[in-house]
Amino acid sequence: MISYLEFEKPVAALEARIAELRDTAQSGELDLAAEIRRLETKSADLLASTYRSLSPWQKTQVARHPARPHFKDFVAHAFADFMPLGGDRLYGEDQAIVGGFATLGDRKVMLIGHEKGNDTQSRIRHNFGMGKPEGYRKAVRLMEMASRFGLPVVTLVDTSGAFPGVEAEERGQAEAIARSTEACLALGVPMVATIVGEGGSGGAVALASAERVLMLEHAVYSVISPEGCASILWRTSDKAPDAAEAMKVTAQDLLSLGVIDRIVAEPVGGAHRNPVATAQALGQAIGEELDALSGKDPAALRTMRAERFLRIGA
Repeated sequence: MISYLEFEKPVAALEARIAELRDTAQSGELDLAAEIRRLETKSADLLASTYRSLSPWQKTQVARHPARPHFKDFVAHAFADFMPLGGDRLYGEDQAIVGGFATLGDRKVMLIGHEKGNDTQSRIRHNFGMGKPEGYRKAVRLMEMASRFGLPVVTLVDTSGAFPGVEAEERGQAEAIARSTEACLALGVPMVATIVGEGGSGGAVALASAERVLMLEHAVYSVISPEGCASILWRTSDKAPDAAEAMKVTAQDLLSLGVIDRIVAEPVGGAHRNPVATAQALGQAIGEELDALSGKDPAALRTMRAERFLRIGA
């Protein structure tokens, strides 16, 4: 069952009416096929027009949708032979950041990303996708392993930000994020990063400092959440929609600013309406980017990364 967002209520009303007519039609007393088709067309057109004109704040809501595909869904539908690798060899295992060997098409890759979970129990286990120092140190370990084996690195970013708890700060959260960012920039193998949901602050950049950065159509990427920005500037989170507008958090804005390199289209109505098609489209896009990067020597890859980040804001 689809969970509707506030701005989708007109679509929800139409789809509820269609469901009622279908139930009535099953009794066989009335022929409602023509009316059902008319409402289905109207609903599809309304959904498409709604998603063509989403505000930055509405896109933020879509990026946070509870049914939006997460790391495990992309693994299931875009990659194969995933072999998870755990632990940072220093402190412990962080399930907010998941990684391991995988196959994309006929290419072996090192796949790393945030996992938010899809129900209360799994969200708690994965800490809502908010990585701790051991998660970022695990990512560094896996990137270094990929370099040794000559495997390209693919990252799927989906986090509201790194975990801000006291214990994370005590274990060196800032240093771990910096080391992970440094490891991305120093890689001698191709790296493609994709923002698949929320790309929040340093917690996202630590896995997204690649030579090619992609974003799903309704994902968001920013230095702070709109609520956090609004709380600082206006002393109230009620101004979050205004903050989202000003911060240029959408894929379309960030492509025009040169922060990302490519937008991957989502199904009409968002990735949560068709996770399988979303994952397959993303897998194809990542494969095309890796094809374009194959054969480049380590020095050229490092130069590409440095130049793309130095161009931002120039």
